[in-house]
Amino acid sequence: MKKSVFLIGLFLTIVISCKPQNNEVKDISVEDLKVVLKNEDKVQLLDVRTPKEWEEGAIENSIKIDVTAGDFEKIALEKLDKNQPVYIYCRSGGRSKIASEILLEKGFQPYNILGGYLEWIEKNKE
Repeated sequence: MKKSVFLIGLFLTIVISCKPQNNEVKDISVEDLKVVLKNEDKVQLLDVRTPKEWEEGAIENSIKIDVTAGDFEKIALEKLDKNQPVYIYCRSGGRSKIASEILLEKGFQPYNILGGYLEWIEKNKE
């Protein structure tokens, strides 16, 4: 009897520990971001471009933290809520992927916006 209880406990432990881990950055399109911004309140939208790039324009209500700055992680930890998803963009998608991976390691739920600000501008021409 003790042996079968042990085996059942061992089986359940293995099954529970083998569930898929969600430890990767999710990529989303500009169209997906538009839906999120339209339907969600208090979206954490992070612009990781440089200050010079911000002067050229940004998506409304974005939080600006330059990923190339030496204190990126420190500022991100101060300004962002780990309990809420973070939607991240840069100029075209490279730096936002790097920022997403950094934030993932720090316990955030990052979403990398494919195509970045250039794609946003292209898809939102009127």
